[in-house]
Amino acid sequence: MAIYLFISGQEIFIILVVALILFGAKKLPDIAKGIGKGMREFRKATDDIKREFNESTKDVQDDIKDISDSVNKDLRG
Repeated sequence: MAIYLFISGQEIFIILVVALILFGAKKLPDIAKGIGKGMREFRKATDDIKREFNESTKDVQDDIKDISDSVNKDLRG
């Protein structure tokens, strides 16, 4: 069996059975939908943070690149 996040297939099966017993068959799709929405929102928020960080540090990155290029140019010529 494949290991996904250090959880074996048997452990996943046990977790699903316990969830089925606790919440019932009618609630599981709603719970899965809610978890999916939460994961999507979390991924969107982290992507927004990464994008904002890259945009705010773009000037510094450009300055470092210019300095690196000028140092390389001076070393070669």
